[in-house]
Amino acid sequence: MKVKYKRRSSVSLTENKIYEVLSVEKGWYRLVDDTDEDYLFSPDDFEIVEN
Repeated sequence: MKVKYKRRSSVSLTENKIYEVLSVEKGWYRLVDDTDEDYLFSPDDFEIVEN
């Protein structure tokens, strides 16, 4: 699944950038951020662009 980041508040994510979701864990998205590390993020901060 591909998602677009909707917020500005994160240091490790870029607003409006598309990210690939690696997995969904307990409702959270695991994706690789701009530091090339994978972390869990709230789906509330993203818009699904490709399912």
